[in-house]
Amino acid sequence: MKNLAVLTSGGDAPGMNAAIRAVVRTGLAKRLTVWGVANGYTGLIEGSYKRYGSRDVGSIIQRGGTILGSSRCAQFMSIEGRELAMHRLRGAGIEGLIVIGGNGSQAGARAFHQMGFPVVGVASTIDNDLYGSDQTLGVDTALNIALSAIDNLKVTASSHRRALLVEVMGRNCGYLALMAGIAGGAEAIVLPEVEVEPEQIAHSIQAAYERGKPHAIVVVAEGARYNTAGLVEAFKQQHLLVGYDIRSTVLGYVQRGGTPTCADRLLGTRLGAAAVEQIVAGNSGVLVGICKGELVATPYETVVSGIKLLPSWYLESADILAQ
Repeated sequence: MKNLAVLTSGGDAPGMNAAIRAVVRTGLAKRLTVWGVANGYTGLIEGSYKRYGSRDVGSIIQRGGTILGSSRCAQFMSIEGRELAMHRLRGAGIEGLIVIGGNGSQAGARAFHQMGFPVVGVASTIDNDLYGSDQTLGVDTALNIALSAIDNLKVTASSHRRALLVEVMGRNCGYLALMAGIAGGAEAIVLPEVEVEPEQIAHSIQAAYERGKPHAIVVVAEGARYNTAGLVEAFKQQHLLVGYDIRSTVLGYVQRGGTPTCADRLLGTRLGAAAVEQIVAGNSGVLVGICKGELVATPYETVVSGIKLLPSWYLESADILAQ
């Protein structure tokens, strides 16, 4: 292999630039020519490639987002779109591809690999819902942003004796909500994985009020059956007693745009370098991630069929720790 390309796809995640930097510099160290693809799979189809040198990725490790840009590309999910992308790559002499992204991005990478093109994925999504890595790139930063917001909101909640419902991202995975809720000392945590009724949440809030707490914090995953707006509406319609005045806050995309933490910079570096090593060794069609502290390369067939569960101890202990 002489020419290698790298792209970022789907939602941006803090630490993507660290992974890009590691891919470029590791590739150069292995005497490869490394090409950056602009705007994800859209750039792959359009042939938007730029040759990257070591200095092109200098001073990017501390930056959030992705210098390559990202997009969601419906055209790539068609066989015609992938054939055009392969034609572009082969026309440029590119023989391998590193894909940094989450579930949708890696599904596209798998489909491309099944057509015969060498691809290796880097597990990157703040949702932490991608099978093949205990913690994906961007999660640590997103958690710290959420935790900082919860800490700040708790100050205001205590000052005004209020209950605050804080909605965090995560799609259909409750990992961010679970960990931020436990670390932030929340009175209740609402997750997609655990069925809960508004009456139960109202009871937790009311119990905190009766214990004399000056505030109550409820962390809600965006993919839960009842999000923050749904809970507030249910409290009103069912005339549920909560004691405090209720306010809600949706953190939204602020969680994705932060300066990457040390942990995410190191994780992006390790995974980016590992992805190059895997593809150079001829081991493609895999996702690189970290499981039980060790670097692993999981075949895409296992990635797409695997079910990622929430950490059992934290899930089982959340209610106990909230008392």
